[in-house]
Amino acid sequence: MELSITNKLQASQYILLTSPIHKYITMANSKTLLCLTFFTIFLFSSFVNATYYQNISPSYLGFKQEKLTHIHFFLHDIVSGPTPTVVISAESPLNGKSKSPLPFGSIVVLEDPLTVGPDLKSTQIGKAQGFYLTVSQEAVLELELVMGMTFAFTEGKFNGSTLSVLGRNTIGAPIREMPIIGGTGEFRFARGFIQAKTHSVDLHIGDAHVEYNVYVFHYPSTSASEEVFADGSRFMTEPLLGRI
Repeated sequence: MELSITNKLQASQYILLTSPIHKYITMANSKTLLCLTFFTIFLFSSFVNATYYQNISPSYLGFKQEKLTHIHFFLHDIVSGPTPTVVISAESPLNGKSKSPLPFGSIVVLEDPLTVGPDLKSTQIGKAQGFYLTVSQEAVLELELVMGMTFAFTEGKFNGSTLSVLGRNTIGAPIREMPIIGGTGEFRFARGFIQAKTHSVDLHIGDAHVEYNVYVFHYPSTSASEEVFADGSRFMTEPLLGRI
């Protein structure tokens, strides 16, 4: 008796399922599935463990030897005249109630010229841009300030470079010291301190001329470092790609 088409298909499937060839194909598929499972786990683990940082040396960025530099200049805080270099941007709530010339909570913005000598007309090498806050609640003439400012140099070797300072300035002290918190250009990786000393002050109008000595560790620019940062940044290699 001749088998129907359906019966023939069922018989063929039975033969295939019970044959050594099917067992081989099943084992091959199992191995493939196992490999894919392991690869997926590895890939997921790589994404989870991939870091967003890497430890590098200064030479990687083209820098050579760290250098200590001393810079000397005068800062001019001008209140009088048609173009003052400091302005009160936010008055204290204690204004008019305190005997202090700049009551607690006052905010002042500055753009002071920096010159090589104590005379305002001497050669200008840059400017200080920033702010200071009155942080003492005592109503005294000797103000206590917190200053944040950037020295932007416009002449000579450091033209286009900056140094940033943030710290406490008790202007009544003979010498005040504040930390350098960073820099740009010739002052990349800057660290150090500044010392400020009042050269002269007009108590009637408020103009002040302050002598500054800057001591800064930094990595001077080299042709190699300039090439590294020519496009504005250097991106590190994606860590994940190095793990696969």
